[in-house]
Amino acid sequence: MQARGRLLGLGVGPGDPELITVKALRLLREAPVVAYFVAKGKRGNAFGIIEAHLQAEQTLLPLVYPVTTEALPAPLSYEQVISDFYDEASLQVAEHLDAGRDVAVICEGDPFFYGSYMYLHDRLASRYEAQVIPGVCSMLGGASVLGAPLVYRNQTLTVLSGVLPHEELKRRLADADAAVIMKLGRNFPKVRLVLAELGMDSRALYVERATMANQKIVALDEVDPQSSPYFSLIIVPGEKWQG
Repeated sequence: MQARGRLLGLGVGPGDPELITVKALRLLREAPVVAYFVAKGKRGNAFGIIEAHLQAEQTLLPLVYPVTTEALPAPLSYEQVISDFYDEASLQVAEHLDAGRDVAVICEGDPFFYGSYMYLHDRLASRYEAQVIPGVCSMLGGASVLGAPLVYRNQTLTVLSGVLPHEELKRRLADADAAVIMKLGRNFPKVRLVLAELGMDSRALYVERATMANQKIVALDEVDPQSSPYFSLIIVPGEKWQG
């Protein structure tokens, strides 16, 4: 009976190609199939990180999102369209696994921290051997380039999605010692308003595409709300403690 291949979820870091771990790089180079998520007509950030390490004999398996953040006409539901996409992507990966080929699914940042890989893992890990290699996530890349320690001593860190409704975001931030707000994009104006209402805007730090070649650090009050990209985040560091 044909031995099944392994499902490998590889965190490849936040953007700087040198931030991929030694273990992830080894497994990437050894994998006969490399799968990656990508938007239509794009190369994808994760693919850009690892492209120079690929071998000519490796098979590439692009998993192309049918939609990203655009609004869909009724009766289409974004959640249903994306769920169906992950079902289909899982079938594509499973074909290679059933044929005995390991599949390395690369994931920007960390596979289990807002990583697309997790949706394949949920569908396949119960049927195939799965190995997940952690990666440097975007919030840690952001903290490093901003030079911002996140939490001191017994402080707690709250990680929030900018997609949350105004009042829910405000309630959670009000209780936070320190916070990271991700998934900004068109949610940026709402997030900045909430920070101002809480008096946290003076502590808040903003960065776009942290550790990438086109990284951009901008003062919060100078960010153009119409141009804030999805790959941006806000860090509200914990209050400094002089140890």
